Amino acid sequence: MPFYMAFHFLTGPLRNDQFDGIIWYSPSIFHGPFVFVLRKLNRCPSYLIIRDIFPEWAVDLGLLRRGIAFWFLKAVAAFQYWNANVIGVQSEGNVGYFRNWTRPRRRRIEVLPNWLASPGQAPCSIKICDSILANRTIFVYAGNMGVAQSVSIFLDVAERLRDRVDVGFLFVGRGNEVLDLRSRAENLKLRNVLFCDEIEPDEIPALYAQCHVGLIALDVRHRTHNIPGKFLTYMQCGLPVLARVNPDNDLTRIVRAGNVGLVSESDSADLLFWLACELLTWIEADPGISARCRAIFSERFSVTQVAGVVIDALNSAQ
Repeated sequence: MPFYMAFHFLTGPLRNDQFDGIIWYSPSIFHGPFVFVLRKLNRCPSYLIIRDIFPEWAVDLGLLRRGIAFWFLKAVAAFQYWNANVIGVQSEGNVGYFRNWTRPRRRRIEVLPNWLASPGQAPCSIKICDSILANRTIFVYAGNMGVAQSVSIFLDVAERLRDRVDVGFLFVGRGNEVLDLRSRAENLKLRNVLFCDEIEPDEIPALYAQCHVGLIALDVRHRTHNIPGKFLTYMQCGLPVLARVNPDNDLTRIVRAGNVGLVSESDSADLLFWLACELLTWIEADPGISARCRAIFSERFSVTQVAGVVIDALNSAQ
């Protein structure tokens, strides 16, 4: 892929354009050769935005072993890092991974939070008021449901809350775990659970306007830090969160410091059930929680703030 991109760039209309800086995003780890070409042609600083550390996380989850494939992919990722003057990671916990990368030459590692632009205003095709979850307090999960998320623990919580006719769980999206999750919910005859297909991003704010709590799931086997994009969307829409994340994840500190939800760092469904019950009581008694969510978004995750950080970094790397 990167060689194909480089070839078409070198033979295309942008060949003679001069760039002041190069900004690229990972995943994927395979952009290194193309960025190398751009750097040589333009002699300008470069900024790599990293949103997951691959292949390490795949090893943590047992998807990859430390064999030939792992070391090949690690070398590919290392070449990508080598092409950056500055690397922006999404949380403080990931800074330590790149300590050695900063030593050979003048390079910098910094925290660059995730960001989110103004939400779309499209009406939502999902109408909770017309579903089996009508008139309930809704826990919502919208996004990928795969191995890295392990969303199934929230079905355990839903099963424990099946007798609460005022509580419902809505799962929206796709992923390689969806069929198993749907089948399990049907086998358990959970009348408080609803699955819906993926919707357009512009519909998400209208969906969340019908909900009360956002769900976040990260497999506890992760050793790297991750601030999921859905957390930003929840905060932007004023939804407190119920999160199950890997131990010492920076998201735990953000949620607790901002007083915008509850977090479990274990694989215990009983603990997560207890936190869900506590959060139900909390959101009923604390009407200011939505305002705190929106304030965290404005302070930490706005497009304007992040763009300023990247531009300052490129200027200082000249």
